[in-house]
Amino acid sequence: MNKKYNIEKDRRYLQLLSRTFPTVAEASTEIINLQAILNLPKATEHFLADLHGEYEAFQHVLKNASGNIKRKVNELFGISLRESEKRDLCTLIYYPEEKLQLVKDGEKDIKDWYHITLHRLVAVCRDVSSKYTRSKVSKALPSQFSYIIQELLDERVEDKNKAAYINGIIDTIIATGRADDFIIAICNVIQRLTIDQLHILGDIFDRGPGAHKILDLLSGYTDWDITWGNHDMVWMGAAAGNKACICTVIRLSLRYANLATLEDGYGINMVPLATFAMEHYGDDPCEEFMPRLTNDHSFINEKTINLIAKMHKAITVVGFKLEAELYSNHPDWNMQERRLLEHIDYDKGTINIDGNEYPLSSCKFPTIDPKHPNQLSPDELDLIQKLHHSFSVSEKLRKHTKLLLSHGGMYGIYNNNLLFHGSIPLNDDGTLKEVEICAGHRFSGINLMKEIGRLVRSAFQNDTTDKEKQYAIDYFHYLWCGANSPLFDKAKMTTFERYFIKEKTIHKEQKGNYFKYRDREEICDYIMDSFGVTGSNRHIINGHVPVHAGDGESPIKANGKLMVIDGGFSEAYHKETGIAGYTLVYHSRGFQLVQHEPFTSTKDAIERGTDIKSTIQIVEMSSNRMHVADTDIGKDLRVQIADLQELLYAYRHGYINEQEQ
Repeated sequence: MNKKYNIEKDRRYLQLLSRTFPTVAEASTEIINLQAILNLPKATEHFLADLHGEYEAFQHVLKNASGNIKRKVNELFGISLRESEKRDLCTLIYYPEEKLQLVKDGEKDIKDWYHITLHRLVAVCRDVSSKYTRSKVSKALPSQFSYIIQELLDERVEDKNKAAYINGIIDTIIATGRADDFIIAICNVIQRLTIDQLHILGDIFDRGPGAHKILDLLSGYTDWDITWGNHDMVWMGAAAGNKACICTVIRLSLRYANLATLEDGYGINMVPLATFAMEHYGDDPCEEFMPRLTNDHSFINEKTINLIAKMHKAITVVGFKLEAELYSNHPDWNMQERRLLEHIDYDKGTINIDGNEYPLSSCKFPTIDPKHPNQLSPDELDLIQKLHHSFSVSEKLRKHTKLLLSHGGMYGIYNNNLLFHGSIPLNDDGTLKEVEICAGHRFSGINLMKEIGRLVRSAFQNDTTDKEKQYAIDYFHYLWCGANSPLFDKAKMTTFERYFIKEKTIHKEQKGNYFKYRDREEICDYIMDSFGVTGSNRHIINGHVPVHAGDGESPIKANGKLMVIDGGFSEAYHKETGIAGYTLVYHSRGFQLVQHEPFTSTKDAIERGTDIKSTIQIVEMSSNRMHVADTDIGKDLRVQIADLQELLYAYRHGYINEQEQ
């Protein structure tokens, strides 16, 4: 202990620390424990992006840990088990309750099956828990079986002195009728321990019907975080009361015939919209607004499809009017040119955009007054008030919004990796772009991301001034489609054009400079420098723009400095991307990118043992295994060790007295 300490300066903190470690013995023991943890292998991180409501596929990826559980089963049992046996074991780990029922329906000697299976599950659990301290494993165990599982993990049947002991425990589990409960418990432990930290790079919402189920699942998950995506942001805006955002989330839900999230998930009453649509658009075929259907929509009849199309058009028109009001109220957004209803010649059925005249595919707007096109009709005003009320009283939506706020942010930095959903706004020369927020205040890079994060949270705080809160609520819409939004970063969102103009050239959305420069290593280094991300193996990881793997596009860019992991999780993207999403896995040996093929169904996974077929790309592997000491947790642990060493010095030199036990 040659180090010199400023005990007087640190006395207050050391006295607080001494309450937790009141003696030299306890402080020393904790130092030993922490030092030992530093030498454990780095735990596994999983990175996923752009889930888009695909609950079943997301759930399965979590359950199989992106193929890690199958890999461990193969390593453990190799050729000692048939492929069918290994597949059945994996399915049991993924879906224990459902698989147990199938086994019991067909297994003649269930006691023998229990005995064999329990031994195999213990072996798998022992393997996946080997990276962690006994304390961490203990915390992951269900209370009713905690002691038993710990005993089974600590002892091996190969030890002749313990074989009878281990077999006795397993025999007793079976004899007491607790085998099913124990199997379910240990399978859940395996799932939990295989993924240590889950990082979601935005867009839980949109397209798929299970966004609310994903958030319900995450609410019970231990270690996870999210960098907000544009679709998460527009839902948060709807929850905050932004009426344009309310229209947007309803519009997108109807576009994909996804009423489950709105009605079943959040209890949003769609009857007023259906009634309004039939009244005003009853004789309109609304061809442009027919929903995009997938194989999952085979149960929807033609009558319902036509109603959805009418609802889709009705809410879209209301949304255009509300957006125009926002653009008028916020000239600093520079979006006045998107007040497109003003540029329609309702007699000719054309629209003027950027000095060019385009014919509209249809010009049936029964609720638009050509003299005041952006003004809501009395019926539209009544409708949006009812929808606003429905969103405001949804307890589930409020709960999930709090979850996104407590676990999320605009960016994250973990173990020398910079995470964000979309982009970092850049100038034409590749330097960080200053973006105006709240008229007159300009921010760039990390300060921009921090300010947006602060503004988003202020929309939900009671101590926010009325003026600031209203701006924050309005700003959700800008984050959704504003040119300088890090979550969008395109010149404009051509929603109107895609609905009403057949000329495809005007549908183009010009991407921002980030997407032009992100393939360049020096630009990625520049961005990471500006965010204070250091280390020789640092990376940018983001999603947002699907990687067209089927066309040969690589998700690994800038000589390995940047990884894009939006591979099209959503079924709606499968034809476009050629795959069904990526998982980036960061374990003690390095990075692996797992490319998934489309998931069939949970039913197939249980009954036929089908799994997501995945292709693993080695992104970056190290000859030296990474340890906890090499991670952010390791940095924190070393600080704790240093503090405890100072406490020891204070004890031993009489600055602070030990407390009698």
